[in-house]
Amino acid sequence: MQVEIWSDIACPWCYIGKRRFEEALAQFPHRDDVEVSYRSYQLDPTLPEHYDGTEAEYLASRKGIPVEQAEQMFAHVAQQARTVGLAYDFEALVVANSMKAHQILHLAKEHGVQSEVKEALLAAHFEQGRDIGDERMLECVASAEGVPADAITQELQTGSRIPAVQQDIAEARALGIQGVPMVVLDRKFGVSGAQPTEVFLNALTQAYAASTPLQTVGAADGEVCGPDGCA
Repeated sequence: MQVEIWSDIACPWCYIGKRRFEEALAQFPHRDDVEVSYRSYQLDPTLPEHYDGTEAEYLASRKGIPVEQAEQMFAHVAQQARTVGLAYDFEALVVANSMKAHQILHLAKEHGVQSEVKEALLAAHFEQGRDIGDERMLECVASAEGVPADAITQELQTGSRIPAVQQDIAEARALGIQGVPMVVLDRKFGVSGAQPTEVFLNALTQAYAASTPLQTVGAADGEVCGPDGCA
């Protein structure tokens, strides 16, 4: 069963949703039959490489709300993050465009370590106050998870995987995805948002049942009729 997760490194609910989905997958009896891949999505592709201000100031300016209201929203998100073992630090968070991070995620997938790099980038952004737009940081994180350093350098210099990132975003639009996280199962079922673990588990169960051939109950040699007549 194929599970595609559209998300953005800059999305706080995406990290929470990732944890809740992982909890559901760990409980799913057929988890070894599930292949998970991460697809790219940008909440704000117009964001400059670096924003000179706090996350609360950025959100306030983008949404047209008071900074205090943005800070209250982040306090709620941080509390939800703690319920899944994450320690968000919005005061230290560096606001930056996530395109380069998505390029590296596509590269990491080619080397079989996409999930590990995704986790490391989310932790760097939300818990460690590291700059996801900084090329040295991206090189450090990705190489630590097994992506060849020369491949990282080449990608950051050429941007050869930008079209792949843009294709992911185009596919999201085609599927009607307007927000992330969005978990898509076999392109038949979708779960929007950082839903509770039981919602993800239910979706996995339904999708697996839909993808599994009909199981015959009882003897397999019972009397039947077919194209060539009746037994």
